[in-house]
Amino acid sequence: MAHDDEVYDEGRIEALLGMLRALAQRIHELDRSERLLANVPELLRRMGDLRSELFHYEVRSTYDSPEVHEHRRLVDEARTPPDFPGTDSPDPEDDEPWRRPRPD
Repeated sequence: MAHDDEVYDEGRIEALLGMLRALAQRIHELDRSERLLANVPELLRRMGDLRSELFHYEVRSTYDSPEVHEHRRLVDEARTPPDFPGTDSPDPEDDEPWRRPRPD
């Protein structure tokens, strides 16, 4: 399950619920067919994936809401200095042409 690790939204909650339900269904199927212990590697893999996602769910209060995440992205973008053409002049006096050097 690939997700943006800074946001925990409703879609991610629904995906987690689906994973839990799928594991429960698989355990029930394996138990009915008396193959529960024969499929330990599969169950361990599924439980590992679930464990990771359950951890993210548990600490979701430290995540941004989708709205806050978007606002933070916009602020970060606004803080980035613009890249105007011709601003990479090698002469430092060209940076402030209105200033004249002081005579010594």
